[in-house]
Amino acid sequence: MTHRAYLKSPAADIQTAADYLPYAEERLNKDVWQYLQSGSGQGLTSSRNRKVFEDVSLMPRPLTDVKGGNTHIELFGQSFSHPVILAPLAYQRLFHPDGEAASAMASAAQSGQMVVSSLASQPLETIIEAAGEPLWFQLYWQADRESTLRLVKKALNAGYGAIMFTVDAPVKQAAIALPKEVSAVNLEAPISLTDVPGASIVFDGWMKQAPGWDDLMWLRDQITVPLIIKGILHPEDAARAVSLGCDAIVVSNHGGRVLDGVPGSLQLLPEITRVISGKAKILFDSGIRNGQDVFKALALGADAVMLGRPYIWGLSSCGALGVAHVIRLMRDELEMTMALSGTKDLQTIKSGTYVYQSRY
Repeated sequence: MTHRAYLKSPAADIQTAADYLPYAEERLNKDVWQYLQSGSGQGLTSSRNRKVFEDVSLMPRPLTDVKGGNTHIELFGQSFSHPVILAPLAYQRLFHPDGEAASAMASAAQSGQMVVSSLASQPLETIIEAAGEPLWFQLYWQADRESTLRLVKKALNAGYGAIMFTVDAPVKQAAIALPKEVSAVNLEAPISLTDVPGASIVFDGWMKQAPGWDDLMWLRDQITVPLIIKGILHPEDAARAVSLGCDAIVVSNHGGRVLDGVPGSLQLLPEITRVISGKAKILFDSGIRNGQDVFKALALGADAVMLGRPYIWGLSSCGALGVAHVIRLMRDELEMTMALSGTKDLQTIKSGTYVYQSRY
């Protein structure tokens, strides 16, 4: 599955997460690399995610005393050393034989959190054992409520402490031919769709199994752990989700991998923050590439951010050590940005005017 041997430790010339890119690419098959890096359609949303970040300027406030500063955060009763959460990415054994377990181990070593995908390529129990602490579980809706609940209970019984329900990708198909040794090992066999003459494969096939608001209400009633809804861009949807009892919103366009042409997630973050107004936690996803991006998302309203492709670059290059290194680089960059901007903790970032966002 690989072209070159994995690094035994991070190379000396790797100073940012982006520096892992060439190391990852030369260790992955072309199809796997394309699967990781590509967005949907023409890639408009993927490009827009980055452009929005680039068009947000930092506003330094010098002469500020930042001695004793920190990046500590508490979410749902758990304390973390930084606000960088590993996003749920599927089939991680495509990228390294140690798969999700390596990412979980790295996240725990860096005193952070990881969200494990429904499409994980290792058993949920194996992944959480590698972490040695409670993780969060990302839920894709299954064929019906009964099979969905069985999957949720499987995660809860394994010790997962929160459910992150992804709602923006009801059509779940691997855009790659998976090797025989890689599969979604925690899922039941999928129900095959029956072709009906004259019926739409989209509306009467794929979307027939898609969840609705009533399913979200039902799921909220089934669990007592925090419920996080991922894939919200419209402020009215965010408000409705919170009114139904969701504990957090993930402002996300799925990294540009689902519907091409939607706004960059960062464009919608301020308005969703205004609408939510302290009623629930706000996480941010899509386009984070460095610690300055983390700072910008926090300054525009996020409580924490989710990191996607960059940690997989580390995993693909150097296994658990690569993932841990990417997280540490992000944290170091965030701390430097905070210090030079005059902010000593995450709450200060959120409460001040430390960025300038261009209007779209």
